[in-house]
Amino acid sequence: MNSNLVLSCEPRISNEDSLLSNRISSGAFRSYFVSDEGVEHTIQFAIEDWFISDFNSYLNQAPASLFVEALEDSTVQQIAYDDVEKLCHNNPKFERFFRLVAQKSFAFSQRRVLSNLGKSAEERYLEFYDLYPSIVQRVPQYALASYLGMSPEFLSKIRKRLASKS
Repeated sequence: MNSNLVLSCEPRISNEDSLLSNRISSGAFRSYFVSDEGVEHTIQFAIEDWFISDFNSYLNQAPASLFVEALEDSTVQQIAYDDVEKLCHNNPKFERFFRLVAQKSFAFSQRRVLSNLGKSAEERYLEFYDLYPSIVQRVPQYALASYLGMSPEFLSKIRKRLASKS
């Protein structure tokens, strides 16, 4: 799959890409939404062995509200909701696996909300860099800035300030 290819688009529902869970075999992705003002807001990044999709659309079989975009040339494994349900019904090990994936995703989302509410922009960047240095190196600055809740210009200032300290 080529970079900049979008897997999910709003607002549709069917057995199309938005209703698939995507496991990243290689490459990097982001999910994002576009505000009424036309501003892109990055919600999630995903790299090798992570999952990405519009999980609300996927779980509730509802129209997608997120776009999922390849940021690098990538390979994904896709599985439809109905197939996951069949796997989980027929094999408890799969149910446990997908439950653990969902729990980790929820815990990550909660940590992100707390970080966004309680930390400065520089603290958010440093925290993300400490946790995911390879993602910082792989994704475009505009996407990282959007994820961290700041403009690319402000992220650039933070990076320059931190580089001058070291």
